[in-house]
Amino acid sequence: MLSLGTMQLPSLPSWFLLTCSLVLLFGSCDSAPTSEQSRLPPEIGFNWRNVTCPLCKAVFTILDIALLSDTNEERVASAVREVCILLRLAEEQVCRQITELFRDDFIRALQQSLLWPTEACAVLLGPSCGKFDIYAPWNLTLPKVPKPPVTPPSPPKPGSPQSRVLFLTDIHWDQEYAVGSPADCKEPLCCRADSPAPKWRRREAGFWGTYSKCDLPLRTVENLLENAARDGPWDWVYWTGDIPAHNIWSQTRKQQLSELTVISRLIHKYLGPNVTVYPAIGNHESTPVNSFPPPFVHGNRSMSWLYDTMAEEWSAWLPEQALKTLRYGGFYTVEIQPGLRLVSQHELLCSRELLADDPANQLQWLVHILQDSENKGEKVHIIGHIPPGLCLGSWSWNYYHILNRYENTISGQFFGHTHLDEFQMFYDESTMSRPLGVAFIAPSATTYINLNPGFRVYYVDGNYKDSSRFVLDHETYILNLTTANQSPEALSTPEQNPKWTLLYRATEAYGLTSLFPSDCDGLMRTFINDDRSFQKFWYYRHKGHVSGPCIETCKTTVLCFLRSGRYDELEQCDLLNGFKGEMARAARKTLC
Repeated sequence: MLSLGTMQLPSLPSWFLLTCSLVLLFGSCDSAPTSEQSRLPPEIGFNWRNVTCPLCKAVFTILDIALLSDTNEERVASAVREVCILLRLAEEQVCRQITELFRDDFIRALQQSLLWPTEACAVLLGPSCGKFDIYAPWNLTLPKVPKPPVTPPSPPKPGSPQSRVLFLTDIHWDQEYAVGSPADCKEPLCCRADSPAPKWRRREAGFWGTYSKCDLPLRTVENLLENAARDGPWDWVYWTGDIPAHNIWSQTRKQQLSELTVISRLIHKYLGPNVTVYPAIGNHESTPVNSFPPPFVHGNRSMSWLYDTMAEEWSAWLPEQALKTLRYGGFYTVEIQPGLRLVSQHELLCSRELLADDPANQLQWLVHILQDSENKGEKVHIIGHIPPGLCLGSWSWNYYHILNRYENTISGQFFGHTHLDEFQMFYDESTMSRPLGVAFIAPSATTYINLNPGFRVYYVDGNYKDSSRFVLDHETYILNLTTANQSPEALSTPEQNPKWTLLYRATEAYGLTSLFPSDCDGLMRTFINDDRSFQKFWYYRHKGHVSGPCIETCKTTVLCFLRSGRYDELEQCDLLNGFKGEMARAARKTLC
C-alpha cells in the first residue's frame, strides 16, 4: 500500500487558481431538473446568457491591466461586484455577498494566472468564445500484474445471506427555512425568512418541505432519521455528503462546521452506537463552495479546518488509519467485513474547478488499495459524492481505466450529487459494449429542486464465503409532501408524524432478477424500445414528483447520461445526437 509519506505531489498549475475562482465566483449550483427538454440542471446561480464573448474578453483585459498594481485590488473587487449587479448575473444581495466571500481567492487567481482573456472566457462561456484545454490527458501508472480472467457475477443461491445498507445523501439542511415564507424568489434559494416575495406569484413554504428551490428544515431531517431507524436494523450506512443548504453566497467556516457537527451527531443519535456509518465528502461542505485546495496547500488556505473536524466527529465510526488519510486528503479505506473493503473517494478532487491532474495522488492510492485487495481476494465498494461520469475528463478516463482493470474486485459504486434516482454504466474498454460496472446514483434527502425528500436502501450479496458483494436490489423511500403538509383532519395543518413510504423496489418495478451490470445494461436497452418502462423510470427518477413526460430530446439526453460512466462518452453521445456540446457543457455545471 502506498504510504502518505511517499506520495510525490504535483506542482500547482499556473492556471489552477484562476480556473477555480472563476467557476466558484460565477458558477451555478447543482439542481434537479424537471424540464421536458433536458435531463441536466438549469442554471440557477448566475445568468451567463447576459454576457457576450466580446464583453467577457474586454472585462478580463481591463482586469489584467488593473491588477498590475496592488493598489487597484479594492477597485477591482468593487468593479466585479458592480458588473455582477449591472448585468443581472444574480440578485443584488447575492452579487454583493458572494463577491465579498470570494474576493481574495479571485484577485489572487487573476494576479497569478497566465491565462489570456480569450482562454479565461473559454473556461466561462465555452469553446465558442475561445479555446482552452483544461482537460489535457494524463495517465496514471497501473501495476504490471496481469489482469485475472474475468468472472462475471452469478445469482446467489435462494436464501443466501444479504446485507441491508442504508444510503443517505444530499441532506442540505437550511437553518433559515421558515414556514410560510415565499416559496418562489429570484435568489438561488427560497423558503427563507428573508426571501423576497415575487410580484407574479405567491406560494408559501410548507411545514415539512416545499416543491421549489428550497432545502430542508431540521425537523424533516430528524423525521427521516427516525423513520430510517425504525426501518432497521442496518448492517451499515453509506453517507455521501452535502450537509449545508444552497445559500452559497453567505456561508462561513463556523456555520459549515456547526452544521457538520449537528447532522453527524443526529445520525449517531437516531441510528445508534451499534451501526457504523461510512461518510464521504460533498462539494457543499466547504466554503467557498467547491473550494478544496489539495494537500500541498498549507496554512489558513488549507482544508485542515474542515478535515480535522470531520475526523473528530466521525472517530466513532472510523479506525485511526482511515482518520489519518481523511485528515490528509479527505479520503480513506476501511474493512467493512472480512472479504469486503470500502474506499471513500473525495470526488471533489476530480472536479473541473480544481485541476487537470491527480492532486493528492488519490487515484494512484486507489490503484494500490485495489491491487492489495485483489491479492487478498477482497471485494471493494467505492463511495463518493460526484458520479465519475461528471468528473474532469482526464480524471474520469483514468477512473474508467482502473475500473476495467479491477472489474473482478470492484463490486459496487455508490454516489449522490445529482439529487435524482439514476445510474451510469461502465463497459469493457476494448469494445465499449460488454457491461462490467454500475455507478448507482441515489436520490437526495432534500427537496431541491421540486422533489420529494427521499433515501435509498441497498440489498447486497453477502456476508458468506465467496459472495459477490454486488447489489442485488434497491428500494427508494420518500416523504410525500402533498400529504405530509396537510392533515386529513384539518387541511391547513401538517401531519404531526408523517410516514416515509416505499416508492418502488427496483427488481419488482422493472421485472429484473438482480441489479448486476448486465441487468442494468438490459434495463437501459428496454428503456430505448419500451417507452412505458422509460416513463416509469422518469417518474421514479424524480422521486414521484414530476411535471410532465420526458420525450424526444429529453429522452435521448437521459439515455446518454445512463450510458456514460466516462465523461468523454457523454461528450461523444452528445455530439452524435446533434446537441453540439450543449449537454456536456451543462453536465460540467452540475459540479458547482
